[in-house]
Amino acid sequence: MNSRPVSPPKFVNRLKVLRTERGLSQGELAKRAGITRQAVSSIESNLYLPATTVALQLAFVLACRVEDLFSLTPSEEFMEGTFIGHLPPQGRTPSRSARVKVSTVGKHTFVRPLSELGDQLSFAVPADGFLTETDGNSSGTTVRVKLSRDREAIRQEISVAGCDPAIFLLGEHLRRQKEKTSVVGWTMGSMAALRALQHGEVHVAGMHLFDQGSGESNMPFLRRTLKGSGYEVVTFATWEEGFLVRPGNPLSIRTADDLAQPAVRLVNREEGSGARLLLDQRLRTSGIRPKQIRGYDIFASTHFEVARAIAKEQADVGIGIRSAAQLFALDFIPLQTARYDLVVPKTYLKSHPTLTHLFETLVSRPFRSEIDALGGYDTSETGKVHPLRPA
Repeated sequence: MNSRPVSPPKFVNRLKVLRTERGLSQGELAKRAGITRQAVSSIESNLYLPATTVALQLAFVLACRVEDLFSLTPSEEFMEGTFIGHLPPQGRTPSRSARVKVSTVGKHTFVRPLSELGDQLSFAVPADGFLTETDGNSSGTTVRVKLSRDREAIRQEISVAGCDPAIFLLGEHLRRQKEKTSVVGWTMGSMAALRALQHGEVHVAGMHLFDQGSGESNMPFLRRTLKGSGYEVVTFATWEEGFLVRPGNPLSIRTADDLAQPAVRLVNREEGSGARLLLDQRLRTSGIRPKQIRGYDIFASTHFEVARAIAKEQADVGIGIRSAAQLFALDFIPLQTARYDLVVPKTYLKSHPTLTHLFETLVSRPFRSEIDALGGYDTSETGKVHPLRPA
């Protein structure tokens, strides 16, 4: 869907305001500027657009710049796109507009509310525009957005679905090289991210699904799910996954068997996430049914939300990554090492203006050094390409 201006640029005329501020009458200004009083009146009434020499004379007399007297306001631009997600409920003083991100993926435009980035990021990430009509917008409907950002910057934006919070760090390193490029990470589990990629809603999907049968990360799932070979699979990093528990591990949680203790409260991840897959695999191996575990049906949407729930003593254990445990000063019981891979259609690598630069930044030394410093990441295979189909 195409963006279009809704009105021509407007001419802003502040001659009367500045003349009045200087305490001059129309006749006095006309005399000093060497023009007639009628000309001043016509200019102030927007009946006459001054020539360059007249504008310069008026600015000289009023001791200001020409652009302080006369200027053009940018025309408002709108884009239409498919709305994805849900707007937050409005409070007692409802907002008249909603902040959104706009992404162009292939030939389609998608609009998502910034509130879906979470409490902190929704305040840190600038909007691409605003929904001026916030009633009746449900996922899948066509909406109109008043742009607040340069159209080219929106075109260069990279939309990534996945659960690794370090994707924003990658975006910041990329922005240092490509000023107008930004990376927006939409948090969702591995299978949800892959579905978003298949539906053409994002440029890149991140996933970490470990297949116990083959001992391989991601590729068995991708080969079963994706048809053809029109995708690149590139390793972001390898990380440790395990139990996050309170400092000192007061309930002595070590294996999946310990989760069935009556005193243990679990905080789980949604179905289709890599953490949920790992938990369910361990429970099956231990012969434990989900209904035996207190809190199995209580979900957090990110690794950090799992860690935060445990740090606040709202739960005792959850599956997550080591870096999340370190951030919230929790103990970590490692269970497995898995790859976090990025999946991208090859056509996007050719058509998107900056997507190839994302993967160049991924393998750069400055970014890998920063990821290593976070803890819990292994970048020795970062940037490695995995063939989706055997040669």
